[in-house]
Amino acid sequence: MDTILVLLHTEADGTLAKPALEALGAAAELGGTLVVGLIGKDVQPAADSIASCGAAKYYGVSGDEFAQARYSSDAAAAEAICKEANPTVVIVPATSRWNRVLSGVAHRLGGRVDTHVTGVSRTEGALSAARWYYRQRMEAVVQRTHRPWCIALEAGCHEACAAGAGKATVENVNVILSEAARQTTVTGIKTVAADQQTIRPDAKLLFVTGAGWTKKQPDGKAHVEEAAKIILEFLQHSQASLGGTKSLVDLGGEGQTVLPFMTHLNQIGQTGSTPRHPKGLSTCCHGEEPHVIGWRFVNERRAINLDPNCPWAHGKADVLYVADALQVMSKVNELLAAKK
Repeated sequence: MDTILVLLHTEADGTLAKPALEALGAAAELGGTLVVGLIGKDVQPAADSIASCGAAKYYGVSGDEFAQARYSSDAAAAEAICKEANPTVVIVPATSRWNRVLSGVAHRLGGRVDTHVTGVSRTEGALSAARWYYRQRMEAVVQRTHRPWCIALEAGCHEACAAGAGKATVENVNVILSEAARQTTVTGIKTVAADQQTIRPDAKLLFVTGAGWTKKQPDGKAHVEEAAKIILEFLQHSQASLGGTKSLVDLGGEGQTVLPFMTHLNQIGQTGSTPRHPKGLSTCCHGEEPHVIGWRFVNERRAINLDPNCPWAHGKADVLYVADALQVMSKVNELLAAKK
């Protein structure tokens, strides 16, 4: 029988984010003995918020030194909790904080690690982990006999745990950091303004732009500034998440004019990113294979393209609108503005 440890870190306000609750929900369905480990400035409120999740024990490492993400302190805290809990399986949400340290923790424990996992389950009594390979073209189901097995579960792959609040008994694990482990300090956090944010994982709509937005329009001229204004206005009205194709992202390296807010972080498919928004709208895209594969988990897919024979028309989109995306989105912005 496996002892499954779910390692979670608290947010700045002391709560647990949705990816943490998703990892907890996935682990709770696997059977075995469920144990929760928490890291943060003050972990008691977070433990109380999931008191009815069915965990046999709660371990916590808390203090000002563990409030912010830092490899040395996070790795030491995770290692200490693992040694107290003695788990056979360790599951973490694939946040940037855990992705940074999980492989190192697995090495310290003499275990094995799998990242970018999209599902965990029991197959004939054995624990299985599913993940994608070869630029999201093949899905593999992996089983390991080596223990401990550390697994980083991608966000959006499981329903969040709906455990009710209560009073949890947290066993505090004492971690003493050396002077060298405290050398890295967080001096501040810089974030973009809310109206400038383009990546929204929880948005209902994924709005994807292709290279056509920066190409010559029917008047023979490129209107990149106008295109940028239209896109940003739509994102502001709809609160959609912005994605892009590799061809659009790479234009800057070819010396061409690019959309100023488009980066590789917005790229869909080629980098292995697989958004899971309920709806998707692809504009001026030509259905490149990695791009299409990258948003296979989007439930309802529509596209706008002037070319009726583009790959989106061949079974890759539920609906294809043969139209000029700049004109269509300009009209959409007018309609959205009129509703406010």
